[in-house]
Amino acid sequence: MGLFSRKPKLPPADRPPLTADERVLAWAAAGNGEGDGVVVASNLGLWLPGRGHRLGWHDILKAVWSGRELTVTPAETVAERDGYVVVADGPAETYLLLDPGELPHQVRARVTRSVAYTGHHPVPGGAGRVAARRSAGVDGLTWTVRLDPGTPGDDPEVLAETDRLVAAARAALTPTNL
Repeated sequence: MGLFSRKPKLPPADRPPLTADERVLAWAAAGNGEGDGVVVASNLGLWLPGRGHRLGWHDILKAVWSGRELTVTPAETVAERDGYVVVADGPAETYLLLDPGELPHQVRARVTRSVAYTGHHPVPGGAGRVAARRSAGVDGLTWTVRLDPGTPGDDPEVLAETDRLVAAARAALTPTNL
């Protein structure tokens, strides 16, 4: 591609089932060892080969670009609490991108932009990360806690502390002069 050339449009056969308010930002042909496909970044999230649904930007815990491979780690809900969910790392998915174009930049920018607050805190028996994420197309924030490996997620003391930490973080982010 020359200095002013653009990547061709996404072929219709590779276009995911976008919603009416969704638009493609970047895409790249990919392989993950299970067959080829297309990774598509939209304003609402990331479409990965073999998935029939989009991962919202707020649902991606980690996205790592090696220069050739994009590895995405989605959040999996472990427990629903009052006003937040406890999440854990889902299985990481890695895709070889031979012509990545703007896709890695869009993924990094969108995942980063979705984070409104993050803080790592000690809890009884370990630690956890409290996060508030913006969900594309949704007003307000989605609150999550991701406990560090080895932290007992079913311990009543841990749950009481995560309840307190989320409440404190939420209060710190809530404007008081409205």
